[in-house]
Amino acid sequence: VQLQASGGGLVQPGGSLRLSCVASGRISTNTVMGWFRQAPGKEREFVAAIKWSGGSTTYDDSVKGRFTVSKDSAKKTMYLQMNYLEPRDTAVYYCTAGRGLITSTVRNIRGYDDWGQGTQVTVSS
Repeated sequence: VQLQASGGGLVQPGGSLRLSCVASGRISTNTVMGWFRQAPGKEREFVAAIKWSGGSTTYDDSVKGRFTVSKDSAKKTMYLQMNYLEPRDTAVYYCTAGRGLITSTVRNIRGYDDWGQGTQVTVSS
């Protein structure tokens, strides 16, 4: 699966952004799609994931209640709605896809095979 992320930008603290990730190619029923982010000098970290079949979601505690991951299967697109953004959310956001992941493993970066190019999110006043 090839992935194309978009929607990043500069936003003030407390603001909102919506990221999109368009997939091309066949998405199998056991696919999990996710969002990771990487801040300068830090490792890439899990943000959120959604199972393509069924739509169950998982979030990192740092974004729970502020971010919402969703999908439009007909458009082969995953979204990340980010509200109440904080400076600590500043990072490059990557969308990714993996197959056969289960709830206990969706946070593990090693479980993902396909990656998009990343989109920069900057939260600053």
